[in-house]
Amino acid sequence: MPGVTSLGSVLQDDIVLGKKLGEGAFGVVYKVSLAKPKPSIKEGDLVLKKATEYGAVEIWMNERVRRACTSSCADFLYGFLESKSKGRGGGEYWLIWRFEGEDTLADLVQSKEFPYNVEAKILGEVQDLPKGLERENKIIQTIMRQLLFALDGLHSTGIVHRDIKPQNVIFSEGARTFKIIDLGAAADLRVGINYIPKEFLLDPRYTAPEQYIMSTQTPSAPSAPVATALSPVLWQLNLPDRFDIYSVGLVFLQMAFPSLRTDSSLIQFNRQLKRCGYDLNAWRNLVEPRAGLDLRKGFELLDLDGGIGWELLTSMVRYKARQRTSAKAALAHPYFNREGLLGLSLMQNLRLQQYRATQKDYSEAANWVIKLMAKSGTASEGGFTEAQLQELREREPKRGSPQRNVLASILRVQRKIIRTLNESMDELNRRRKSLWWSRWIPREE
Repeated sequence: MPGVTSLGSVLQDDIVLGKKLGEGAFGVVYKVSLAKPKPSIKEGDLVLKKATEYGAVEIWMNERVRRACTSSCADFLYGFLESKSKGRGGGEYWLIWRFEGEDTLADLVQSKEFPYNVEAKILGEVQDLPKGLERENKIIQTIMRQLLFALDGLHSTGIVHRDIKPQNVIFSEGARTFKIIDLGAAADLRVGINYIPKEFLLDPRYTAPEQYIMSTQTPSAPSAPVATALSPVLWQLNLPDRFDIYSVGLVFLQMAFPSLRTDSSLIQFNRQLKRCGYDLNAWRNLVEPRAGLDLRKGFELLDLDGGIGWELLTSMVRYKARQRTSAKAALAHPYFNREGLLGLSLMQNLRLQQYRATQKDYSEAANWVIKLMAKSGTASEGGFTEAQLQELREREPKRGSPQRNVLASILRVQRKIIRTLNESMDELNRRRKSLWWSRWIPREE
């Protein structure tokens, strides 16, 4: 049973509540410790979240992350359903993480010392260097790289966070890096967990214009095997990860522009950007001629090194999701050519070089495939006949032919979907999908 083996059995009576760290719409977070030390847990404080709504979802997401991309998020240990809460009908979900620190990116950004307070945390000491735009840019670049690495880990696992904001990014004192927290609104699109086409959870300050991570015409997720087979196709059609990228772009914007770090100023910016058609260059032309000192400072910072910071920002904050960059592509951007505060680890360097080597724009090839597939069987209109499609199915990929290779990949996925659909119809007819994935969550007796 997933979750049980990581800590053994942890019950309510094992936990000693400490300082209240925060409270949100769906739960309360405490700093806690164990009444009796357990050999499977290293010594140190823990973090407990008592969740009502979306607690089961958050346990699922954290278990997925713990197995697939553990460095992206806070170190999750255990989750269970506590059913003895007096006066509470359905009980509470208790989620436990290792305590990694109290400072969120929101706390750090609101300080007058930002970004130099982050430099001290990452390096472990205050640098005896003159303050200025070059130094600040290096710090912000390091934060952005760490955040994008964490986000790429989630996206590569098939998870879209849907609530990226400074409050949901915590600084891990042990790892000296930023990690993502609060997966209650996340959607696991590989198996359809927490994905309902016409429902969404979002913070209006940081949400993308489309509000939904997938088209509302996309059907609700079927059974897990079918959803798993369909997910690569739906991901490429909708690019749901670009929803998070827009939010990260706004976080980047706030770090660069001191005057946009308050809620009221961010709301005003969003209104201005909407009036400008979500075109950052149009917004810049509107505000720069009468900009105050803080705004001018932000533009100067992003214009360093030929404006590559501004270029990265505009690739993230765009109206159409398909026109936004991905986390992988962002990490390959020239903005990150420098090493930032810390030299890249060997693995980070290898990953970054791999991203840069493999990053290609397949949008034209994809459009070509879509048009030809739409006209398949109509050779007179320029499409493929059934015989030609069958030939492509059997053809080995060739170098220098990206359009044909993309089509061949789509056809292979198509065969996998058909095979999986045939194998899963009996299960789909007899079993509801609603809570199959929460059956393994431990319950306190």
